[in-house]
Amino acid sequence: MAKTKDIQEMGDRELIDRLAVTKRELFNLRFQSATGQLDNYARLNQTKREVARCLTELREREITAAEALEAAAAVDITADEESS
Repeated sequence: MAKTKDIQEMGDRELIDRLAVTKRELFNLRFQSATGQLDNYARLNQTKREVARCLTELREREITAAEALEAAAAVDITADEESS
């Protein structure tokens, strides 16, 4: 299970791949739970938390990128107004 710091250090592509693998693992764990084959029920909660960590990190990066784009657009508008 990856710690939050490990997830923050991953690249975008690596994080998306990790999310896909973790979601697939969660599906398998849920299937095992439904069929009565799951031995370690704690793993279900651990996997859910890891999915949440990955999704949270992706969303934080998305917000950061949007804010940077917005700030760059504001600088461009200000520069255009000053040159007029």
